[in-house]
Amino acid sequence: MNPGALSVRWLGRVTFADALTLQEKLVAQKRADHSLGDELLLLEHDPVYTIGRTPDQSSLRGADHLPHPLFPINRGGQATYHGPGQLMGYPIIDLRNCGQDLHRYLRWLEDLLVETLGAAGIAATTREGLTGVWVDNRKIASIGVGVRHWITMHGFALNVCGDLSPFDQIVPCGISNVAMTSIEKETGRQDSVMEVASWVSEIALRRISALRNAEMLA
Repeated sequence: MNPGALSVRWLGRVTFADALTLQEKLVAQKRADHSLGDELLLLEHDPVYTIGRTPDQSSLRGADHLPHPLFPINRGGQATYHGPGQLMGYPIIDLRNCGQDLHRYLRWLEDLLVETLGAAGIAATTREGLTGVWVDNRKIASIGVGVRHWITMHGFALNVCGDLSPFDQIVPCGISNVAMTSIEKETGRQDSVMEVASWVSEIALRRISALRNAEMLA
């Protein structure tokens, strides 16, 4: 594969454990062979909670009451929920080709989501000091990344449709009293996760050069 290319794959519904295994495999392959191109995995999960590498577990409100499995994983951030109706994006990108700049990468993810939501007719924004994407004071997308040897894994979760009540069992991303929203709640439409994935794919393919060239970022 051309190392300058970005390959986007729609995987459908995948268990969290299987998706994590696939990410780890791809990261190991890219570490061993720098000629491999970058990838963006787009998928949907069975219900699961995750929390990043932090000694502060208070966002879980204790784990015994959680109605779905919990995975502690190697990303930044506090607890969140993933499940049906949510689009997961896992970029496997070599940041050595992007200036080894994690902050630029996080901004690229946020810009990708803001533009995708714009395509859905939603005026989304970022908030100073808070990673993720918002509609006014409502959070519509979460970001949590892991980096191994400058190769990324994990990524973003965009609420498209479906039940948001599992977020009520935790303190989402450690932000007290945060209101979670979705494309469906904001627009009244029932866009499918696969349809929104196609928007993300198109925008990511167009914007990948912005990640690799700092001067192209607004």
